[in-house]
Amino acid sequence: MNTDPHILDPATPAERVDFNELLQSARRIGALVRERARQTERDRRVSAEVTRLLQRAGLFRAVQPRRFGGHEFSLEQLRQLAFEVGQGCASTGWCYGLSAANAWTLGMFPLQAQVDVWGQDADMLLAACIAPTGKAHRVDGGFRLGGHWSFASNCDNAGWLALGTLVSDGEGQPLCAMYLLVPMSDCRIVDNWHTVGLAGTGSKDIAIESEVFVPAHRAVAFADVLEQQAPGALVNDGVLFRIPFLSGFPPLLANPAVSALRGAVDEFVDSVAGRATRGAFAGGGNTIAQFSHVQTAVAEAEAAIDAAQLILQRDLGLATDLAAAGVSISREQRIAFRRGHAYAVRLCVQAINGLYDVVGGTGIQLDSGIQRAWRDINAVAHHISVNWNAVSTMAGQMRLGLPPRGQF
Repeated sequence: MNTDPHILDPATPAERVDFNELLQSARRIGALVRERARQTERDRRVSAEVTRLLQRAGLFRAVQPRRFGGHEFSLEQLRQLAFEVGQGCASTGWCYGLSAANAWTLGMFPLQAQVDVWGQDADMLLAACIAPTGKAHRVDGGFRLGGHWSFASNCDNAGWLALGTLVSDGEGQPLCAMYLLVPMSDCRIVDNWHTVGLAGTGSKDIAIESEVFVPAHRAVAFADVLEQQAPGALVNDGVLFRIPFLSGFPPLLANPAVSALRGAVDEFVDSVAGRATRGAFAGGGNTIAQFSHVQTAVAEAEAAIDAAQLILQRDLGLATDLAAAGVSISREQRIAFRRGHAYAVRLCVQAINGLYDVVGGTGIQLDSGIQRAWRDINAVAHHISVNWNAVSTMAGQMRLGLPPRGQF
């Protein structure tokens, strides 16, 4: 067991960094990843080089516990950083935001699990598969784990995995949904990520064919992270680690859609709106900016960006305030948060579809960031946690006095 007193003693935290400086770093790196967006899609992953740039800038430490050199900024501040990184490449913004957020999740595990990951390398990255598709059974001192998982975003750059797992406590006992933490060396990455959107996220499958042993301290129950009872909150005493998982994580899934829409609108205005049409049958010689339907599409997209950001900012802020007050966040409030997360994405889908409808023939070129944002935003909307059709029914059920069916 690692007992390095510098790592374990919260009285020796890392020096506090200035958030605005970090935000400027995010903008600089965001400009670089915009230039590499098409190559990132071709590679089907974020490059090791870009990952190192994000690490050296301290961006992955945004919500990492301070005892391991993290900044312990708020989840809203992490959302802002990821918003800047991902405007020109939603895949990079997605991988950055989720990998940084996984440090927040790891901060909810027992302390020794955090030491296992960060004790020798505080820059170690974690990938996660949320859905509990793995199977494990308890043994002396821990668990035996095996299975197959999907959607391990940024796994190529990660050294550890948090895997959703159904744990058996014995015949006749109910299964318990848990996160189990394993080193990447215990797993196999299945190279099967070939997608129309978010193509550069490298969200590949993970397989453990032969069962591996997971020590008991590398586990946390889903119920504990959902209900503000995570064991890590006892050692990382900041409010950050008392926020329910599904009140804090889905906004960071929704955020790449908002960020990509921001980048698409800016590119549209810069490269398309001043161009004259070449059409022989409709509007020949006019600039695209002169068409009223183009003006409306731009206005609607700008409004969607404002509204979506305000929703996510408000909900993350309220979740933080309630946790700071020691309040057990109600079922009704958590479902309202979930509704807001999904609706923010719905706004972005409607806006990018409208913008893409008026982009013209140049918009189908693979070099166009607008078509990439169109594909990526629609891909974000397919994630079950921010899919409007999946989440809205839960909110409607609650409002109508029916038992809500879903996770919140």
